[in-house]
Amino acid sequence: MTVSVLLADDQALVRAGFSALIDAEDGLTVCAEVADGAAAVAAAREHRPDVVLMDVRMPGTDGLEATAAITADPALRDVQVIVLTTFELDDYVFGALRAGASGFLLKDVEPAELLHAVRVVAAGDALLHPRVTRRLIAAFAAQRDATPPVRPPALDELTEREQEVLVLVARGRSNAEIAADLVISPLTAKTHVSRILMKLGARDRVQLVVAAYEAGVVVPGA
Repeated sequence: MTVSVLLADDQALVRAGFSALIDAEDGLTVCAEVADGAAAVAAAREHRPDVVLMDVRMPGTDGLEATAAITADPALRDVQVIVLTTFELDDYVFGALRAGASGFLLKDVEPAELLHAVRVVAAGDALLHPRVTRRLIAAFAAQRDATPPVRPPALDELTEREQEVLVLVARGRSNAEIAADLVISPLTAKTHVSRILMKLGARDRVQLVVAAYEAGVVVPGA
């Protein structure tokens, strides 16, 4: 089954490089290329790609606004967004994750890493660049004492088992690892994660991680 990819970047050379890389890979194809956020949203609605590679800084509608527009559209629920940037600024990381991005990568990733990320996100999983993950956790740790965590009421709707699963998701555990930790089947672990997503109104595992840290369910460094 071929994974279709929409490229959104205002630099023609970057688009050409990504396009050549993706089209040369078996099972991946570029369905469209655009140079700004508004065009990315329009192209996503027209082509319904499996994955959008979205640059952050683009003229007009930027990548974060475009990501939010795509993830908020019920008709595009199956479209996953990977945000790409040359910057590691926390504002971009938080903005991308809160906008509903399923992945955040730096443009200096190796080609194999980028192709792997596209496949992972297309399969419904979430992916963060290791450097971004470290900065994200560090930022939550710094904010812990500055602002008290806010626990959303929806967390109280989780069963005791679902709360255990949420903690493991926030610690970066895969479904298989969760199953091993809790001595349950991978299918049962996947079911728990799906129910948590539904109860918390989260799009994917990345948003579960953000929600868990913001609510104080998981404490950085603990």
